Order: sequence, then structure tokens, then C-alpha cells
Amino acid sequence: MPQTLTILLGKAVRYAARLRGGGSALPGLFVERISPTFVPDTLKQLPKGVVIVSGTNGKTTTTKMVVALLESQGLNVFTNRTGSNFIRGVAAALLGEVDVKGKLDADIAVLELDEAHAVKFVEIVPPRYALLLNVMRDQLDRFGEIDSTAKMLEKIAKATTDTVVLNREDTRVSAISQTLTESTNVHYFGLNDSLLGQFPSDDELHGANKKTKAPKRPAADILLKDFNDKGAAFTIAKKDFVTPLKLKGVYNVYNAAAALALVRSIAPEASINRLLAALSTVTPAFGRGEVVTVGGQPLELVLVKNPSGFRLGLESYDPAGYATMIAINDNYADGRDMSWLWDVDFTSLAEHPVYVTGLRGYDMALRLQYDEVTMEKIETNLETALRDFIARHSNQPKRVYCTYTAMLALRKELSKITRVEVVS
Repeated sequence: MPQTLTILLGKAVRYAARLRGGGSALPGLFVERISPTFVPDTLKQLPKGVVIVSGTNGKTTTTKMVVALLESQGLNVFTNRTGSNFIRGVAAALLGEVDVKGKLDADIAVLELDEAHAVKFVEIVPPRYALLLNVMRDQLDRFGEIDSTAKMLEKIAKATTDTVVLNREDTRVSAISQTLTESTNVHYFGLNDSLLGQFPSDDELHGANKKTKAPKRPAADILLKDFNDKGAAFTIAKKDFVTPLKLKGVYNVYNAAAALALVRSIAPEASINRLLAALSTVTPAFGRGEVVTVGGQPLELVLVKNPSGFRLGLESYDPAGYATMIAINDNYADGRDMSWLWDVDFTSLAEHPVYVTGLRGYDMALRLQYDEVTMEKIETNLETALRDFIARHSNQPKRVYCTYTAMLALRKELSKITRVEVVS
């Protein structure tokens, strides 16, 4: 089929999907079927190539940071802003950016990709750069054992034609460097020794034997040196820099180091001060610590997908003064196996009644009961629960920990009563 006709039909499907209030990946799936080469043919236009951001935790917010940092250097960046991190999501995002002749006005693409789909993606579009964040036990019903996820990231790295940026503190990720050819440039981001205890590895989180001598860590291009609720200190090129941050959550702050390391490998001449100025303006990606205003009070949405992310989320946000809701679904995009909830310590909520909702609300309530957390109410219907939760706490700040599909549903309901960022 001629490319112009493919694009026109794809744009028509995209327009129709948006009129119906959703289906961000539907037009991409349509174009995939009628023109399998649409994505690689379009991305070949980019003079600086393609960047892939992958890993278990933090892809969406890290991608947003990378885009902001590259744009601060005057680059025109294409990205899959919806957070739809399948190949069809990339195709759908491209349809929104190309003209009818297929021209993409961008210098570089920064794409967030689910580990399993990234493996398929790199077979048709070898990335020039890759940033691999971490490997955690996440949706094991979909991806199998944690080492299988690490193998997926290894395949992404091996397909990368220029530079791979790795998490020095995640041994499964840093070990990928040993599988790469000498022609691949490898850079690392990491933590100051004083922070290691705040970011346990997956093995440490699950009680693996800690007596095994840890391998020597390679030198890191960017180190997170320290942080608090107002900003962070980074060691860059052996010098220390401090910057304020709008991002919340310890995992977001660490991933800021990852974003800086990646962008410095793409644009080594970039001004560090300009990069930090751009970083200081980045707000959380939708649903990842996003704050909306309801009735004059803030309501925060905190995405949780696995034990590490949930644990760090609870550690990042003080429950005092906030009404708390936990919304747990088990749709395919969430992962069907919810046993991971038992690996999270909820005792920090013991003094604060929690409203529980979602398809697996009763499973969540049972888990909380074992940590002696009081349930304010259990209501499995998300829409009903959200309205009730807001009404009960109309004069109080609110925070909702939610799985992916629960977050999407809650954002849709919130958009009916307040301003919610539209992600096209």
C-alpha cells in the first residue's frame, strides 16, 4: 500500500479513536497490520537515530526527563508520550507527528519500551543508544523469571549500535557489559556509597544471600550523591552539583542520574548547568506522582507495579496529613499474579486508615490486615470508590497508590471533575 494512503488511513483511525475517548494504541495496531515497515521507514529519517529506555521501573518518567534534557540542547525530539510502550504505541505516536508524505520533523527519537516488546522492536529498528534502568520481579506471569527479563535487556544492548548506559548498582544490568563487543561504548550511572542502603537490589529485597562478595563496581559517569524533598546532589565529571527538583519519589531522583548519564553520552558537549536547569523543571509523568487539584486539595497518583516500586513509593511519601487509597487491578497490563503484594511492607500505614479499591481490593485488604493496617472501606468499583473517597476527605490532601489500569481509570474519572493533563 502506498505510504501516503497508509498515513491518511492511520490518521483517520487515530482521529476516530480519540473521538471515542481512548484507544491510543489502536491506530498503531492498524498501521502495523497494513504497513509493517511504517515504523522502521519513518525512524530511518532521524539524523541522530533512536534511543531506547527500558527496564522494570521508571521508564516513563525517565523518558520524560531525557526528552527535556535533549530539548534543552536545541534538539527536536520525537517520543511516545502516552507511555504506551509497545511497538504499536510507537506507531500510533508517529501517526500524530508525521505529515501526509511521511516526513517526521525530529532529530532524534527517545522511546520507552516494555522489555519484551523492545526485544522485538530492536530486530526491526536497531537503536543507536540504549538506557537500561533495572531488573525487578515485575509481572512474572508474563515474563517468567527475573533472569529472563535480564536476558531481554541484554538483547537490547547487543542490538545497540553506539552507546549503552547501564545501572551500576543492579548487578544483573551491569553484567550486561560483559556480553558486549568492544565497539559498543558503555557508560554507567550509580549511587554514592552512602545511599546504597536506600536502594536495595532485587536480591536484597527478597532476602538473597548477602554474604557473597559483590563484584567490583565500574566507575560511573554520573553519581547520585544525596537528595532530600527539595532537590538532589550529583557528582558529574568528578565535580559536585546541586539542583532543585519538582520530581518526588526516591526512584525518580535516582533515575534523574540515569537520564543525565544518557544525555551526556549523546551530547558530551552539553553544558552541565543547562542540563540541570532543564531537569529542575521536569514534573512527574502522568500517574507517576502526578498531582491534580480536586475541590481545592491536592490528589496524588502514585503508580505501583512491583514490590520495589511500592516499597520505594511508601518510603517516599509521608502518610501523615493525607487520606490514602490503594487501587489494585489485575488486568493483563498490570500482571495477573498479585502475589507480589506480600513482598511489600505496609507497616508505615498502620496509623493511617486506608481506603481500598480495584478488582483485587479484597486481596489488598487481606494483605493490609496482616500488617495491622486499618481499612477505612473496601469498594471494588473504582468509579464509586473514587467519588466516595473524595467526598469523605473533601478538605484533606489525598494520595492514591494504583496499578497501571487502575491509574488509567482513575485519571479518566478525575478528568470529569478537574483538569488532568491530556496525553495525546
